Amino acid sequence: MKERSVLTRKAAVIPLTMLCCLLWGSAFPCIKLGYGYSGIGSDDTASQILYAGLRFALAGVLALIMGSLTARKPLIPRRKAVPKIVMLSLFQTILQYTFFYIGLARSTGMKSSVITASNVFLSILVASLIFRTEKLTFRKILGCAVGFSGVVLINLSGIGGGFRLTGEGFVFLSALSYAFSAALIKRFSAEEDPVMLSGWQFIVGGTFMTVLGLVLGGRIGTVDLRGAAMLVYLAIVSAAAFSIWGTLLKHNPVSMISVFGFMNPVFGVILSFLLLSERSEAGPLRVVAALGLVALGIVIVNYTPKIMRREKTAL
Repeated sequence: MKERSVLTRKAAVIPLTMLCCLLWGSAFPCIKLGYGYSGIGSDDTASQILYAGLRFALAGVLALIMGSLTARKPLIPRRKAVPKIVMLSLFQTILQYTFFYIGLARSTGMKSSVITASNVFLSILVASLIFRTEKLTFRKILGCAVGFSGVVLINLSGIGGGFRLTGEGFVFLSALSYAFSAALIKRFSAEEDPVMLSGWQFIVGGTFMTVLGLVLGGRIGTVDLRGAAMLVYLAIVSAAAFSIWGTLLKHNPVSMISVFGFMNPVFGVILSFLLLSERSEAGPLRVVAALGLVALGIVIVNYTPKIMRREKTAL
C-alpha cells in the first residue's frame, strides 16, 4: 500500500514522467547520430532493424539487472507470464520499433517527434474502446481532436510531397503499436512485475529483431567507441524509461500517465535542433503552434473539475 500511495501522488508522478519523456525525446536525434556513427544509411532497412535489435536486447539485460538489484531477487518469469511477455514484445518492441526505426530514417527528428505524440491520444482510445479499462468521455474526445490537430499542422507541408508512407506513415504505425502495448502493460502488470515484463519482452523482441536484421543482410558498417557509447546510451534510455513508465501505468489510469507524453515532441524538437541543427520545413511559428495544440489537448484530457476533485477526496 505504501508503494501504491507514493506512485499515485503527483509529486512523484510528474518528475518521473518528465524524466521518461526527456529520455525518449533524446532518442529521436540520438538514433540518427547512432546511424551515422555506425555507418548505417537511411535506406538500409536491414541494418536499422539489426541496430534496433541490439539496442533492445541490451536494454532488456540492463532492465533485469537493475530490477533484480532493486527487488533483491532475480526477476524470473513464471510459466503463465511467458505468453504475456511474447505478446507484449510483439507490440512494444517488434512492431513499434521496426516501424519507428525505418520511419525515422526517412523523416526528420522534429516531424517524427510530433507525430509520435499521437500515441497519447491513441492510448486513450485503445484503452477506452478496445480494452474497456477507461470511460471515453466527450472531454477526452475533444482533447484528442485538439491535440491531434497539432500533429496534422506540423505535417501540412508533408502532405504536398514531404509525406512518405515508409517515413511519417511508419512513425504513426509505431505510435499505434505503442498504444496497444500501454493497454497490455496496464492489464498484465496487475499480476506481474512491470520491470520483469519490460526486461524480458525487450530480450525476446530484441533477439527477434537482431536475427531478422542479420537474415536480411544487415550489418554494422563502423564499430568504434562513439558508436558503442551511443548504442549503450539508447539501451539505457529504453531500460530506464520503460521500467519507470510501466510501473506508473500499473498504479495509475492509462490516460493519466500517457497524457504526459506530450512532452516527448517538446524535448524531441528542442534536442533535434540542438544536436542535429534540424529546422522544421513548416517553420518555427507552425512548430510552436503545433506543440501548443498538442499541449492544449493534453490539458483538456487531464482536466478534472473542482467538484469532482472534492468528491474523490470525500470518498
